Amino acid sequence: ILLALMKRRMTFELLRQATESPAKLSAFVLFILVGARVSSLTFYGVNGHVWVEHLLLGLPGGATGFLIVVNILVFVLAFFLDFFELAFIIVPLLGPAAEKLGIDLIWFGIILGVNMQTSFMHPPFGFALFFLRSVAPKTAYKDRVTGRMMEPVTTGQIYWGAVPFVIIQCIMVALVVLFPQMVMHYKASAVQLDQKAIDKQFDSIQVPSIGGPGGFDFSAPPKIDLPKP
Repeated sequence: ILLALMKRRMTFELLRQATESPAKLSAFVLFILVGARVSSLTFYGVNGHVWVEHLLLGLPGGATGFLIVVNILVFVLAFFLDFFELAFIIVPLLGPAAEKLGIDLIWFGIILGVNMQTSFMHPPFGFALFFLRSVAPKTAYKDRVTGRMMEPVTTGQIYWGAVPFVIIQCIMVALVVLFPQMVMHYKASAVQLDQKAIDKQFDSIQVPSIGGPGGFDFSAPPKIDLPKP
């Protein structure tokens, strides 16, 4: 808005578009969140999460096998679901199993985050592909700078152009899995807290009792000295 005002391009229509687009996106995310919550409650009501947890814990290979299967699952689901559905529906089912296998949840979350980034570039429903399709020319046009006729960009070209970036994302997922210290290097310098020592310090704190020495006496109403008439 400030840039539009500075360039003297601010119009009511531009302001309406600038406010309407975020409102639609917020409503879109909210409805996904509500739907995911209803779906999760229904799934939890029939103990579906317990079945999924037992299924994941029974995978061969322990934590390594779990990470391989989960990453393949998320990668395949990203072809049909976007980041929001994966984050609100799939990830809550995977977290408890990862914790029971002793996998660091921060590391696990980073792995899933890098993997789910590919959902923006996966055909046929990747958001980035739709964004590019909306601005790419659909018909031949004459370039204003060179004066040459430019060929239109087809949807197939956009899909094939996204393949190298999807491969790069897959390589990044593999690197994060193979080298956990890329993510968990913070643990080397992190201060380790002793929960027992903290509880002991809290237990040693003495709070004055009500009515006791140093405490508050609520046995009688407080005396208020009012001015005499």
